[in-house]
Parts: sequence; C-alpha cells; structure tokens
Amino acid sequence: MRHAFALADRAEREFDEIPVGALLVAADGQVLGEGWNRNIAEHDPTAHAEIVALREAGRAAGNHRLVGSTLYVTLEPCAMCAMALVHARVARLVYGAADPKTGACGSVFDLVADPRHNHRVEVQGGVLGDEAGRRLSNYFRAKRGRPPL
Repeated sequence: MRHAFALADRAEREFDEIPVGALLVAADGQVLGEGWNRNIAEHDPTAHAEIVALREAGRAAGNHRLVGSTLYVTLEPCAMCAMALVHARVARLVYGAADPKTGACGSVFDLVADPRHNHRVEVQGGVLGDEAGRRLSNYFRAKRGRPPL
C-alpha cells in the first residue's frame, strides 16, 4: 500500500490528478503493472489508476487474464474498475479508503462478489484506510483553499 501511496503522490504532484495509485502484483510477488489516475492528463475517462495498472500488467503478462494476481489501490474501485477486475480474473483486491459515493467493492455496490458473475474477487478493504482517506480529503481541501486535516 505504501507503494500505491507513492504512485498517488506522483499523480497529484506531477499531473494535478486526484491522488489515487494502484499496482498489480503476481502470485509470486512480481509487480506486473502500476498506475495512477491519468484521466485529466490523457483526456480519458477510463484512465483510472486501476485500469492503467491492469493495462500495463496485461501487456507484461501477454494475457488479458491476470489469474492469481492482487491489486493494491489507495481508494475503493468504482463500478468500471471493479468489473475490469472481474473480467481480468484478479484474485484479490486490497484497498485503502472506502468510497461512500461510488465504491463498488462493498461500500455502495459489491460488484466483485456478485454470485451471478463467473469470477469473484477476494476483498480486503481499509488497509491504511485512515491515511488514504486523509490524503484524498486534503487534496480536495487544498483545491477549495482550506487547510489540511
């Protein structure tokens, strides 16, 4: 998760993007892909940190199926990202802050555990969640000219 925080920091520092970072790790511990939010910089509504990491991992693995992998991300994935995890057959998701507005891995929706899908993702949320949430809150507070928490 600390590495995901570093990626999130890069999104904010270098691109003024919402600071979300993600990395996909193979079962053997090898990092397959990493990403940070790039949707503003790339004019791409699908360029969320999770999608960027999945795309890089797919290229590295030479496969659209990323069986046995774990995605670490600083914020609970949205519906688009959650379904990408299901389609890629990611085994496990570890996220920091829950997203009470658009979270799709247990907060608002639980798409990754829906029994109608042919694959379900094991989820561990809240890992360094307070820190992850504080980082995001402070980003938005700064945008509004308010002091950090």
